[in-house]
Amino acid sequence: MARGISTTEPLPKTMVPSAAVKFFGAGTAACIADLITFPLDTAKVRLQIQGESQKVEGASTMKYRGVFGTITTMWRTEGPRSLYSGLVAGLQRQMSFASIRIGLYDSMKQFYTRGTESAGIVTRLMAGCTTGAMAVALAQPTDVVKVRFQAQVRLADGGRRYNSTLNAYKMIARDEGVRGLWKGCMPNITRNAIVNCAELVTYDLIKELILKNTDSKGIVAIQNDLRMHV
Repeated sequence: MARGISTTEPLPKTMVPSAAVKFFGAGTAACIADLITFPLDTAKVRLQIQGESQKVEGASTMKYRGVFGTITTMWRTEGPRSLYSGLVAGLQRQMSFASIRIGLYDSMKQFYTRGTESAGIVTRLMAGCTTGAMAVALAQPTDVVKVRFQAQVRLADGGRRYNSTLNAYKMIARDEGVRGLWKGCMPNITRNAIVNCAELVTYDLIKELILKNTDSKGIVAIQNDLRMHV
């Protein structure tokens, strides 16, 4: 037995993370995931807009073919940094979007249940829809700027339309009005409300089901074993 800890001592009450911890934890985790997967997201955007680019440029052949073909083409023609174009806006989006969408989900459940722990499926769905809609309403400008960066290619003189993230916010607001920063907001709210319900509510129900069907004695035994090896 390490450090004289007795296995007969009562286990400390599980500490529940505060809303602030969940908020920043969700945002940080999303930022780390975005750093790893950003080139794939950029390739997705380029593939999605390829048809429109052909109409504007009058190209007759497909420039991008497949996800990894798109990444390879961008690396070769625009340099490796092009795969991370719009990363700053992407991280801003994740820190604001995921923090609300995921981090405030439990708090929203408690809001709808008036502080009780008994949340039914309807309450969970309402909480998921609410945080999903709130996240989009706040983070939509960051999403617009991120996609604009990912979609832009070098101009004929070798430059780009947007020189920096702040410059992009200013140019969009100046040329298209402040409402331009919220373009696509309503479809995005609808999409993310559905996604949030499907992801978080399903996760919440499965987690609760596992906890309810786990033998409490088994959990205590595992915790005691961990404490013995501290």
